Amino acid sequence: MIMKTRIGDHFIKYVSLGFSCLILLILIGIAYELVAGSRPSIEQFGWKFLITSTWDPVNRVFGAFPFIYGTVVSSVIALIIALPVSLGISIFLSELSPPKLRIYGSLMVELLAAIPSIIYGLWGLFVMVPFLQIYVEPFLGRYLGFMPFLFKGYPLGVGMLAGGLILSIMIIPTIASISRDILNSVPIIYKEAGLGLGMTRWEVISKISIPYSKSGIIGAVMLGLGRALGETMAVTMVIGNSPNISASLFAPSYTIASVIANEFTEATYKLYISSLIELGLILLVISMIFNAIAKLLVKRDSI
Repeated sequence: MIMKTRIGDHFIKYVSLGFSCLILLILIGIAYELVAGSRPSIEQFGWKFLITSTWDPVNRVFGAFPFIYGTVVSSVIALIIALPVSLGISIFLSELSPPKLRIYGSLMVELLAAIPSIIYGLWGLFVMVPFLQIYVEPFLGRYLGFMPFLFKGYPLGVGMLAGGLILSIMIIPTIASISRDILNSVPIIYKEAGLGLGMTRWEVISKISIPYSKSGIIGAVMLGLGRALGETMAVTMVIGNSPNISASLFAPSYTIASVIANEFTEATYKLYISSLIELGLILLVISMIFNAIAKLLVKRDSI
């Protein structure tokens, strides 16, 4: 009986180890293929590829900076909008809502997370973009004109603001659902102790629940950011797809994922294909950098 138990323990151990190594091998394989496919572009442009703003397939000149800028800025805009909304939803569902409303509210959040990105893109193109063009962007330009670098230009509807907004709507369900589960895991005795000491409901949430759940909430935010960085179709339909750099949120822009999706089928020679693959490699590196930053934040909070 003891021998059978040990065999089962060893079996589970090595099977689990094998699956863990498989994930690592997949990551290494993806990175290797991206590096190998990017080699012609790397040899041709070197580090200048990262800081060059020209993207001209006709003259075979390629630079990634406009797409890096569009990817990072649109994702940051999405986080700025989505984070307070997501935390508000998760706090309400985990701490404040009645039981029946909590069930239906949680179901609606999870359903929103399951909507395909193309549906968000269609809604954004036919509903959100006209609304931004007619109402929101003229309002921002009129009353926040003292910041012309952010709200400058003709209100087109499509642009960086639309891209960031559609991304925020897409990542809100992800951040909210995970944060809700993290907040629900806070031991009830901690909350009861706080209430017993005379804390208000808000003080229990802000001084006990949120600090206890900080590491998990950071993880939820990074998962949302990962989706924002790699999102393709929805952003492609509303961001304007222009390889230009502008401080104005009204101006059209481009993201790495969007340019790869739009132009990969049109790439007719090796250097063009290699430049697009190098963009994919850059996107992988950006995602790894943000995840490393998240790990450092979690580690610092746990000390």
